[in-house]
Amino acid sequence: MGLFDAIDASGSALSAERLRMDVTSENLANAQTTKGADGQPYRRKEVVLQQAGASGSSFSSVLASMQGAGGAKSVNGVRVSGIVEDSSALKRLYDPGHPDADKDGYVTMPNVNTVTEMTDLISSSRAYEANVTAMQTAKQMFSKTLDLLR
Repeated sequence: MGLFDAIDASGSALSAERLRMDVTSENLANAQTTKGADGQPYRRKEVVLQQAGASGSSFSSVLASMQGAGGAKSVNGVRVSGIVEDSSALKRLYDPGHPDADKDGYVTMPNVNTVTEMTDLISSSRAYEANVTAMQTAKQMFSKTLDLLR
């Protein structure tokens, strides 16, 4: 394992978690948007993450390579493979006074659940904090190592 692999892995995770927080914030901001640019209600978005670098590597093979049992010894972290729209059903709400109500008085609302979004936001925030802590710990270890070498 290289000297800066831990910082690289944490850095990629920081970027991914920041994007997750941005997308979650967008979902919350559009929780009541009944008509977007395409004339349809807003659809919830999700960030899809995957291992950066060698695809198909299992945890055991990566662990073995880190312990020196062979294989490639690179830690690549995480990357965003895409942002996808949630295809779950949209909610229908009876509100005949709403400007976007149909002839029966129902409004098609976005498939955004604010409780789920707040949970995702807290999860992303905690993961971000954990990666900051991991990066600071790696920095402290490198600093102590350099102090020992003096």
